[in-house]
Amino acid sequence: MGSPRLVATDLDGTALRSDGTVSPRTAAAFARVERAGATLVFVTGRPPRWMHTVAGAVRHRGLAICANGALVYDLHTEQIVKSHLIAADVLEQVVRRLREKVPELAFSVEYEGGFAHESDFRLGRWDGKAVAGLRVGTSTLTSRPCAKLLALHPRMDPDALQETVCELVGDLVTPTHSSGRALIEMSAHGVTKASALAALAEGHEIKSADVIAFGDMPNDLPMLRWAGTSYAVANAHAEVLAAVDHVTAANNDDGVARILEDLYR
Repeated sequence: MGSPRLVATDLDGTALRSDGTVSPRTAAAFARVERAGATLVFVTGRPPRWMHTVAGAVRHRGLAICANGALVYDLHTEQIVKSHLIAADVLEQVVRRLREKVPELAFSVEYEGGFAHESDFRLGRWDGKAVAGLRVGTSTLTSRPCAKLLALHPRMDPDALQETVCELVGDLVTPTHSSGRALIEMSAHGVTKASALAALAEGHEIKSADVIAFGDMPNDLPMLRWAGTSYAVANAHAEVLAAVDHVTAANNDDGVARILEDLYR
């Protein structure tokens, strides 16, 4: 295989170590890609507010597709350059439908410029130090367009919860998940990592056959299926491992870097 013109990689669980850092080996591999003249794109479920450390590690180069395709983020300026949002009326309808059928769900919303959550939404490690002012009622939560709606269940299996959410609101939004928690992430209908990556590639006149993609969780599946060459890291979700062309070493063993070192010498 020749060197792909575009490298698309997920971050958490894939290119990043489990502690969220970029290893020196992986940072060097990313630099090889850019020196070769190829395009490097981070395609992540992370919101832009979680991208500052990553931007610094790659010396503020390139673009990131954030919030599972909803936001395109310029790492140089650390500014959002394109948005695909869930409209407020759709957001309200989705929350109402889900709460009627799965009343134990708690909701959080990623806006373009921050986030808000209901009082019973259990924050993850990244937002564990969030200020109390971000706790809002449901009517406030759904009052303006957002990049991503998150629904958390206290006990359900993540795959089972995703199936339920797809059945209830899949006609309104695009649900997926990317963590071990029963936490479903919803983007505007039709918005995925693949839709955003395809649009970016088209803007660079790059075909899917010239794209290599790396991932680990179900939210990566659309991107992995679209790319001409797909890799899962060894620690990936079983569904991802079954869907890809190749498997590389785990995220903590620099699996992405190992492949890039071979491709971009």
